Amino acid sequence: MDKQSILNELEARKMEDIIELIEDAEKGHLEELELVKSVGLLYDKELNDAIISLLQDQGVEIIYVSEEE
Repeated sequence: MDKQSILNELEARKMEDIIELIEDAEKGHLEELELVKSVGLLYDKELNDAIISLLQDQGVEIIYVSEEE
């Protein structure tokens, strides 16, 4: 998925928080993001993986934490 496809899908689903994460990453305001690997950002695995990849392309370090943390 390219960036515009991701943004279009997020807009269609009214996921403004995730759009803001991407915008923050583009501006250099997001350096790292902690995620529980089994949960991710979204339930949609394909879109979740595309967003994580896009964030990493923007220089965001994804830090996976355990569910206990």
